[in-house]
Amino acid sequence: MTAEIISIGDELLIGQVINTNQAYISDKLNSVGVFTDRMTTVGDNEKDILDAFKNAFSTHDIVAVTGGLGPTHDDITREVVCKFFDTDLIVDEESLENIKRIFAQRNLAPHKINEDQALVPRSCTAIQNKLGTAPGYFIQKNHKFFFVMPGVPYEMKAMMNEFVIPFLQKQKTGLVIRHLTLKTTGIAESFLAEKIGDINSIFSPDSGTTLAFLPSPLGVRLRISVKAENIAQAEKNISEVENILRKKACRYIYASGDIELEDVVGGLLKERRLTLSIAESCTGGLIADRITNVPGSSEYFDCGVITYSNESKIYELGVPSYAIKKYGAVSRPVAEAMAQGIRTKSASDIGISTTGIAGPSGGSAEKPVGLIWIGYSDKKETLAFKMQFNSSGGRRIIKERAAQAALEILRRKILKIPEE
Repeated sequence: MTAEIISIGDELLIGQVINTNQAYISDKLNSVGVFTDRMTTVGDNEKDILDAFKNAFSTHDIVAVTGGLGPTHDDITREVVCKFFDTDLIVDEESLENIKRIFAQRNLAPHKINEDQALVPRSCTAIQNKLGTAPGYFIQKNHKFFFVMPGVPYEMKAMMNEFVIPFLQKQKTGLVIRHLTLKTTGIAESFLAEKIGDINSIFSPDSGTTLAFLPSPLGVRLRISVKAENIAQAEKNISEVENILRKKACRYIYASGDIELEDVVGGLLKERRLTLSIAESCTGGLIADRITNVPGSSEYFDCGVITYSNESKIYELGVPSYAIKKYGAVSRPVAEAMAQGIRTKSASDIGISTTGIAGPSGGSAEKPVGLIWIGYSDKKETLAFKMQFNSSGGRRIIKERAAQAALEILRRKILKIPEE
């Protein structure tokens, strides 16, 4: 089965609201073997909505619509649904009782404009909204399924989980769709593609398997997607591709699924009973923030300091003043001294540090914007790594990339992954 998702609302087209509904709906449909091959966004215009309905319903098995079910004049989805299916409106008593219940909980009496939301297309099955006043609609015609849900994300999600997905699970789609995402960092997309090599040698074009490269400032995600006749075959196909990718790019793959780099690092620190302290300059606390976002991080994270000025580096961390005068604050010796200083001062097992030029000003020919030094110190060694990030992404992106690189250095040092 194939599906199209239609999102309705001027606020989506002008960028006022980010459309997260499409991704959620598509992911849920995939989980029951329904492949979304088109997403459409239209404004609050009757002709545009009607055209979108016609195009989607004529070419897809399933149409999922969100938005435009509110009580105001610009909420016209219900009326367009009636026109499209050539039907009128009737009162759905259960929806009306739900509206009265919600207003009673607020010690309010619903107005007519609110009660009118209980009017639903005659030919539909009303999808009850336990979290709001606008019911959804389900219409089945010509062996096709048409779902209409509110645009409010939590209301839509409840309808998807309690009505749409259970209904579709009962329909035998004859297809299982599964995805697995491998997360990499520290390697550019082109270099990663070169390491992986010819995709056709991993799986054939007609196998139902695909591999997508999804780059971001923090790394490249490798998304494996498979279509198969049953769950066992789908999982087998994913596993085979995953094993090949891990062999080809193992040092750069730090996690799969929704796991973040700080989760991986935290797990390694906890497993090995190591403690960590951090001295940040250019990253301004981003590394410590990510580390402490992990529940239970108090078991391995000791302290973090932001030593932004030269004076604070000297006073708080014991960085030699001559090192700053001779080499500058953004240098290998200072990064190393910062990492060693925070480690010894806190009596932690590991200390890491960052110092750099995040821009947009402050760079020079010798030390351009985007230059970052990351220090690392444990009881056996103290060293620093030089990073040069592209300055075009702006100050925030440079800081985020530096924080990511510091966590990745920490991961590789704990796992004793040698430098290439």
